[in-house]
Amino acid sequence: MPFYQKRGNIPNKRHTIFRKENGELHHEQLFGTVGFDGMSSLLYHLHPPTIVKDFIETKDLRPKLASERQLQMKSFEGYNIKQKDDFLDSRVPILVNNDCEIILSRPKKSLENYFYKNADCDEVIFIHEGSGKLKTLLGNINFKYGDYLVIPRGMIYQIDFDNEQNRLFIIESKHPIYTPKRYRNWFGQLLEHSPFCERDFRAPKDLQTFDELGEFLIKTKKEGVLYSYTYASHPFDVVGWDGYNFPYAFSIHDFEPITGRIHLPPPTHQTFETNAFVICSFVPRLYDYHPKSIPAPYNHSNIDSDEVLYYVDGDFMSRNNIQKGQITLHPAGLPHGPHPGAYERSIGKKETQELAVMVDTFKPLKLTQQALEIEFKEYYKSWHH
Repeated sequence: MPFYQKRGNIPNKRHTIFRKENGELHHEQLFGTVGFDGMSSLLYHLHPPTIVKDFIETKDLRPKLASERQLQMKSFEGYNIKQKDDFLDSRVPILVNNDCEIILSRPKKSLENYFYKNADCDEVIFIHEGSGKLKTLLGNINFKYGDYLVIPRGMIYQIDFDNEQNRLFIIESKHPIYTPKRYRNWFGQLLEHSPFCERDFRAPKDLQTFDELGEFLIKTKKEGVLYSYTYASHPFDVVGWDGYNFPYAFSIHDFEPITGRIHLPPPTHQTFETNAFVICSFVPRLYDYHPKSIPAPYNHSNIDSDEVLYYVDGDFMSRNNIQKGQITLHPAGLPHGPHPGAYERSIGKKETQELAVMVDTFKPLKLTQQALEIEFKEYYKSWHH
C-alpha cells in the first residue's frame, strides 16, 4: 500500500548507529520489493535474523495438474473440501498458472507450533468464515468475515483463529499486489472517485517484541517447495520499523460500489491488480436506474482473460442455482453471460445483495487433480433452457 507507516522505536536516520540499552547494536533489515526499486520497509531486530541452527526437511507443494489445457465452463463446489487441522495442510489448490494459484482452505487449528513465510508469492487471504488475529513481525491485525488479508511475500507470520470453523479463499500471486493505478494520483494517494480510501485499510498495530533465544521453526515456501528451518531467535524480535511494505487488511464490506444509469462492466468492481491478473469485489448495491435498463450483464466474450468467480453470499443475480463457496471458471475463448431467465428476471429490480470475489487472469488457468474431486460436471450445460 502506498502510504507511510511507522511503529515502535527507530533511529532518526536510516543506516545509522542504533544501540540497545546494553550497548549492543540493533540489527537493521531492509524488507524490500522489486530489487531496490519497489516499496520497502526498514526493520530493527534485537538479534540477527540470519542465524540458522538446523535444516530439517523439505516438502513438495507443487500442485498436481489434471490437465494442461481445456476450453470448457467449469464449476466447483468449494464447500465440499475437507477440514484439516494444520493451516498449510488445509490449502487445496484449485486453479493455477505461472502467475498465481487459487486455493481453498478450511483450517481447524491456529498456526502455533511454527512460523510461515511465502518467499514465492504475495498472498491475498479472503476470510469467508471465521475470525482471529494475523500475527507478523511488524505487528498484529484482527480479522473477521469479509476481510481481505494482503500479505507481502517474505513476510513471516502466524494466524490465530478464534474457533475451529474457518473457511478461506486464497490467491497466491507471483507479482506484487497493488491497488488499481487509475484510483491513485502520481503521489500514490487514492483519488476521490476511488471505491475506497486509506481510512479503509488496516495496517498492523500492537507491535510485540519477543527477546527469546532457542529453536524457532520457520517453514518457508520457495519455488513450490516447503523448507523447514530452525532459527536461533524468535522472528518477532522487531523493536521498530517504518516504510511502505507491510501486511494490511481491507473489508469487502468497505468497498463502495460504483453504479450508473446502465450496466457498468466488471472493472468498476476492481479492488486489487497485478501485471497478470485483477481481483474484483461484487457487493450489495443499487441497480442501474435508466428507465429501460437491464441490470443483468450482457453476454460477453473472454478473449483475453479467464474469469473466476467465488460466490460468498446472497443471490447472484446473473446465475441460477449458485451456492455459497461455489467457484465458476469461464475460460478465455468462450462467450458467457446470464443464465436462462436471469436477463428478463433482472428488469425492474432495484438492488442486489450479492457478495462475491472475482479473479480475472490474463493467462489460461489449469485445473488441479483436487479440483476434479469437487467439480460440478454438468455446469457447462446450465445455459440450456
